[in-house]
Parts: sequence; structure tokens; C-alpha cells
Amino acid sequence: MTHAPTRFPDGFLWGAATAAHQIEGNNTNSDWWQKEHSGTSHVQEPSLDACDSYHRWPEDMDLLAELGFTDYRFSIEWARIEPAPGHFSRAELAHYRRMVDGAIERGLRPMVTLHHFTVPRWFEERGGWTAEGAVDLFTRYVEATAPVIADGVPYVCTINEPNMIAVMAGAAKAGDIGFPPAGLPTPDEETTRVIIDAHHAAVKAVKGINSAINVGWTVANQVYQALPGAEEVTAAYRHPREDVFIEAARGDDWIGVQSYTRTRIGADGPIPAPEDAERTLTAWEYYPAAVGHALRHTAEVVGDVPLVVTENGIATDDDSRRVAYLTGALREVASALEDGIDIRGYLTWSALDNYEWGSFRPTFGLIAVDPVTFARTAKPSAVWLGAMGRTQELPGAGS
Repeated sequence: MTHAPTRFPDGFLWGAATAAHQIEGNNTNSDWWQKEHSGTSHVQEPSLDACDSYHRWPEDMDLLAELGFTDYRFSIEWARIEPAPGHFSRAELAHYRRMVDGAIERGLRPMVTLHHFTVPRWFEERGGWTAEGAVDLFTRYVEATAPVIADGVPYVCTINEPNMIAVMAGAAKAGDIGFPPAGLPTPDEETTRVIIDAHHAAVKAVKGINSAINVGWTVANQVYQALPGAEEVTAAYRHPREDVFIEAARGDDWIGVQSYTRTRIGADGPIPAPEDAERTLTAWEYYPAAVGHALRHTAEVVGDVPLVVTENGIATDDDSRRVAYLTGALREVASALEDGIDIRGYLTWSALDNYEWGSFRPTFGLIAVDPVTFARTAKPSAVWLGAMGRTQELPGAGS
């Protein structure tokens, strides 16, 4: 017996995501560029030219549109737009506006992320998010993006994965290099408070630019699964690392759900995945069901705020495993929709094989990028997933 195809709702966002620093190249004024050239041990290689998408974004959008995708999530770079405090580059604002116009011309709805992990060096040097006036400085930057986002941008993401920003700040204060084998470091409480304040201020600023823009942010969902008897431990572990950020989105137009794998929690905290578990190039457990758990948990916490899957994917050099993973993930999305959860779209990570914060080795992309010529080549997974953008249907499953 085979099941009929699953049809996604009309207007469902069907796309792929990228982040500026990971694909543009030569983002020399950002804090991450400085980290990449500082000899930090967890940075295996610098981003350098990355995918040269600063110049080749038309090729990227051409491919996505030709493949059948209807949406493209990309970020704009604060370090380029405000290279010195209070100096806003008209040239860079025009550059990112051309990207918005280019997406619209190709039939791609743009979702613009205002902050995706990187900040200007001057912002970091004055103390980053916990320095006095940081929220006001971020708000000033958001207000300055008006020429980019004011017209034709239906979705704006203020801050990508704020919980990971707080976790990284906590790890830095503790002097940790790298993450434990299971679970996440403790988030920095001050950074958590400030980043939530920055988000709420940014939402107001975006609404001031154009009240019709749908504004939200994205949260990294670790899919915490309690082993028998560890329910209270799991809830206590999850709240500062995830739920407090989901709760902060209750007044937003939408919230982005980003998930890749799961984290199992026992009586003593996180436990590693089984030794025989299939793992991806990031060493995460291969677990396509993660996105379904993440959607259901987010809906439970946030209430009636619409959800968008803004990142979901797999780092692998075996594209058939990518298709298998995405098939399992999309069935989870379809199941959640059938149960009445308000899900507005699915954007996979990522459009391109890109710079994954220290290394080019983990290949998440639907599109391969030659590191020398920068030639783009759509993988079979890109053709398969893009075709669903035209039909809005997930093929039926066999028995």
C-alpha cells in the first residue's frame, strides 16, 4: 500500500537559507574575521573568499529560482553596513537592496536576517552585547536598514539563534574552548537578558519602518528528550538554553524553528548518542525526526504564534542521505500540520556548501561550490527538493 502525496498549504514558504559571513567572503570588518586570524584553536581554517556570494549572489538566486524554490532566506552584514560607529555605508545598503530586488525579480520571496552571529569589530571591541548601550546601538543599525527592508520584504528575522549567542558568551566567560560531547554550555544570563531586549527593540524598529513586515527571530532547538525519570532534569536544563528565548517570541508575528538532531537527558544531564548511531559530518546523530519534535515543543511553549522552519538539514558528502533525511523531516512537518500546528514554511540549511564557523568540511548545501572557480552545481537533492516548490507536494510514502 502507498500513501497519497502530502500537499502543503497554499502560500507555504519553500526555500533555502544562507548567512552573509558564511557565503559572502572577505567580511574583513567583522568580529569573526578577527577570530579566524587570531590563532584560535577551534577555527580550523579562515573564511577568506567563502563562496564569493557577495559578487555571485545573482547566480545563487538564479539557481534557486530555476530549481523551483519560492523563498530565500539570507542575511545582511552589520559590519559592512556600519563599518565605524555611526557611519552607515550607502553603497552597502544599496548592495543589499539590489539583492532584495533581485530575489523579487526572480520570483523568490526574500526573508532578511538582520543579525546572523557576526557583529562589527568596533562593537565587539567595546564589549559586545553586554557593554553599556549595546541595545541602542543594535536598534540604530536596524533603523538604518530601512532602505533594504522597507518594501517587498514580507519576513524579517531580527537575530538568528539568540540562545546560541548566550551559550557562546557563557562558554567564553568560563574559558571553554569547544563544546562538551553532549549538551550545551550554560548560557550567560546577562547576555540572555540583553539579547531579548535587543530583539524586542528591533521588532519595534522594523514595525516603524513598515508595519506590514512579519517580524520574528529564530531559536536553535536541541530536541531535549528525557529518559525515564529525568523529566524534571530535562525541563530545568532546557529552560535557560531554549525555552526562555521561545517565550520571548510570544508577541511576535512568527518564530523560526531550527533543528538538526536530538539531545537525550538522563538523571545526571545530557548523555552522548549511542556508539552505533549514524553520525553526520558535524558528528551529530542522524535524526530526521528532530524537526517534528522541535515544532511541537515550540508550539506548546509559544502558543498561537505561527511557526516557520528556518533551518533544517544535514552535513554529509552522501547526497542520498540528504534526500533521505529531508524526506523524513518533511514527513514530520506534514504530520505536525495535519495535527493543526500553524506552520507557514520550510527553509532548509543550506542553499550552498559554505563556511561552517571554522571549517568548510561540513557540507550542508543543496548546491556544491568549487573552492577554486566558485562554480555552482546543483546536487540531486536540490533538484528533488526544488521540484516540490512547484507542486507543494511531498511524494507519498510506500508501505
